Amino acid sequence: MSSVALSRLLAFVAASASLALAQDPTSTPTPLADKHFNYPDQVPYQADPDNGVRGTQSGFNICNSTTQNQDSLCQTAFLDFLDDFCLWSAPKPDSTIGETEHEEVAWCTQPKHGTRLIPAGALQGVQFIKTPGYLQVTGFIDQTKINLQADDFGGELDPHGADLRGNPLGGLVYSNNLPSKSGDNNTYTQVIEWHNFMGSNQFCMKVCDPADPQAPQLCQHIYDRIGVQYNCPSQPTNGTFEVCEGENQDPPGIFTSNGQVMTYTQPPESLGAITIQPYTVRMPASSNCVTFQSSDLYKALPTPSGASSASGASAIGTGASGRPVSGSATRTGSGAGPTATGAADTNAANTLKISAFATVFGALFAAAFLS
Repeated sequence: MSSVALSRLLAFVAASASLALAQDPTSTPTPLADKHFNYPDQVPYQADPDNGVRGTQSGFNICNSTTQNQDSLCQTAFLDFLDDFCLWSAPKPDSTIGETEHEEVAWCTQPKHGTRLIPAGALQGVQFIKTPGYLQVTGFIDQTKINLQADDFGGELDPHGADLRGNPLGGLVYSNNLPSKSGDNNTYTQVIEWHNFMGSNQFCMKVCDPADPQAPQLCQHIYDRIGVQYNCPSQPTNGTFEVCEGENQDPPGIFTSNGQVMTYTQPPESLGAITIQPYTVRMPASSNCVTFQSSDLYKALPTPSGASSASGASAIGTGASGRPVSGSATRTGSGAGPTATGAADTNAANTLKISAFATVFGALFAAAFLS
C-alpha cells in the first residue's frame, strides 16, 4: 500500500472513530454552561446536538416568528422584565416536571421570541426584582395551563444536571436587562448561570449576571431538594403584579448562625426525605416597588376557553422604556423558614409538606430530577 493510500485510510479510520464517539452515549458532551452563543447571530439550531445517556435534545434554539405557536419546541428562554419573561415547562399536557425535565420548552409572556405563550389567566401574581447580581421573577401560576398536573410538586431546571447537559437539554437563556448593562435594552446577553423552580402552582426564575463573579453561587444548582424559599427568598403576593429593586440574597446554602457564616450540605436522596428545617433563611430587603395591572402587562396572551385574566393593583407611571421610574413600598424582614416533612413520590421526587407555620411562599418544590 502506498504512503498516500495509507494516509487516507488512517484519516478515514480517525474520522469514523470520531463520529462513533459523538454518537456514543457513554461519551462526555461539552457542558452546557461552557457553551457561549451571541444572540441572535451565533445561536445554533441545537445547542446540544450530542447523543448522550439521556438521548438527544428534543427541541431547537433558533426561534422566530415561524416557530411562534402553542406547539413550539423552542428551547431558548428570556428574562427581561415583569412583562417579558419565560418559564420552562412541559411540551405535552398532564405532565410532571420530574418526567419531562430534559425536554421542557419555553413558555413566554411576549409573542416575539418564537415560543409558546403562557395563556391569559395563568399568571396570578408576579414579582420582578432587580438586584446588583441578578434578575428574578417569582409568583403564582395555574400550572395546568402550561401542561403540568395540578398536584405536581415540581422541581428545578438549570443549565447543569448530573451529566452537565442541562435541564432541559440544550436550554439557552438570554436577557437584555442585566444589572451590569443598565440602560442598554437593545442587546441580549447569554446568561450562563440560572435556575427555574416550577411546581405547586408557584415559580421562580432567576438569571445571574455573568459579569458578577458570584453568579455561580447566587444561581446555585445543588439545593434542588429544599425548594424556592431557600433558593429564591422573596415576597410575592397572589393577585399583585409588581416591580421592585432589591439587595442580593445570601447565596443558597449560606446562612449565618450566632454570628458565624455556615454552609448547608443537602443530604443525598438515598438518606430519605428531608424532615427538618434546613436553616433559617434571610429575606433580602426590597424597595421602590411599583404595581401594575396584569391586563396591561400581558395583552398578547391567548385566552383559553372559560379563562379570564387576573388583575392586580392599578398601574402607575413609567419611563420612556415602559419600565417604572418611581415607587414607594419598602420591605425588609427575615424569613422564619418552614418546618418541612417529606416523602418520595412516584416520580422519585422528594416532596416537602409545609407546616401551618410556614410562610406563604415556602419550600413547596422539591427535586424531581438530578440537580
